[in-house]
Amino acid sequence: MYKRTIGLSGHIIDSLTLTKTMAIIMDKGGEFDILEINVGRKKSDISRAKIEVSANSPELLESILDELSVLGASIDELKEVQLVASTKDKVAPEGFYSSSNHTTHIYYNGNWIPVEDIEMDCLVVVDEQENRAFVKPIAEIKSGDKIVVGLDGVKVSPPHRSRDEQQVFEFMNSEVSSEKPLMNLINGIAEEMKEIKAKGGKIGIVGGPAIVHTGSGKYLASLIKEGYIDVIMAGNALATHDIESNLFGTSLGIEVETGKIVAHGHTHHMRAINKINRSGSIKAAVEDGTLTGGIMYECIKNDVPFVLAGSIRDDGPLPDVMTDVIEAQKVMRKYAQEVDMVLMISTMLHSIATGNLLPSRVKSICVDINPSTVTKLSDRGSAQVVGIVTDIGTFLPLLYNALKED
Repeated sequence: MYKRTIGLSGHIIDSLTLTKTMAIIMDKGGEFDILEINVGRKKSDISRAKIEVSANSPELLESILDELSVLGASIDELKEVQLVASTKDKVAPEGFYSSSNHTTHIYYNGNWIPVEDIEMDCLVVVDEQENRAFVKPIAEIKSGDKIVVGLDGVKVSPPHRSRDEQQVFEFMNSEVSSEKPLMNLINGIAEEMKEIKAKGGKIGIVGGPAIVHTGSGKYLASLIKEGYIDVIMAGNALATHDIESNLFGTSLGIEVETGKIVAHGHTHHMRAINKINRSGSIKAAVEDGTLTGGIMYECIKNDVPFVLAGSIRDDGPLPDVMTDVIEAQKVMRKYAQEVDMVLMISTMLHSIATGNLLPSRVKSICVDINPSTVTKLSDRGSAQVVGIVTDIGTFLPLLYNALKED
């Protein structure tokens, strides 16, 4: 049998980390022996465990340890991190360490150093001159980059599960359901947002066109105007229908205020794109008076950056849309590292894309009428995202009103 000893630390009992560790080992065909365990006796205490993991082959053992590292398990034997140089652009050495989205340190030159700009499914690169470590997507790897290989000298620290049952993020962090008390959740989110802004933090919105379709665009526009939102990440559709709503009073040809079908309204979004094209950009349309209100208008007037990432199905698109999705991803990656909270609202694809870029320290909320949106986010590794299953036309007005209360 091939064996390695791992260590677990934190609230490993009530977060089920210990249980999950044992389950992973057994499910993958390994064996374990708990060598030592110390359980915290107070809420402020952390627990520690030392576990010997055994497997029939070194490959199986490595596979088990790799999966356990995401839970925060670290190799108990302290070794320097192993670095291997890339021999070709966009190519990593075999056995490279694939990052999680949790806070990560590597043991290098006798010190634990933080891995900067942490993001899941990336490689850890070490700058030996600067004594720094940071992540790079595989597409950005250059020949000669020193890349972390294996699990030795890598320490992952998942967010600790709060023991305060009154905290909204703890209360929400359970099975996705539409049966949770909506106002309690919204009031809790509003308080979190106020606290973040009071500390000088940043809040991002990942939004889909349903925000406009449901008549909630005016509430998001007000949140931007009043300084609650620091960046918008969306696609062509949110911006297009927001502009359509401002120019024609419709969204997808339906009158936003009344829900009535407007004759030839199905052409309005294309006419909206045409008007913006004539101005040259959304900013130019605001400056020349073509666009006088709405979400994108408030972004321009209040210097709130936005990233509009294109897709193969876009009409137009608007001139501000980034049709190179890799370039759009790079810009989104920058903002993902800067925010303290993200609200993902009624957009499955953009929510999953953003969730993949976010560090797990970022408070992330997904609001969607479809429970599977939140489930898919979690399945793809964004386990820190918590969900509210409700109509966005209900959520945004209630959130705005909660933020206005003292």
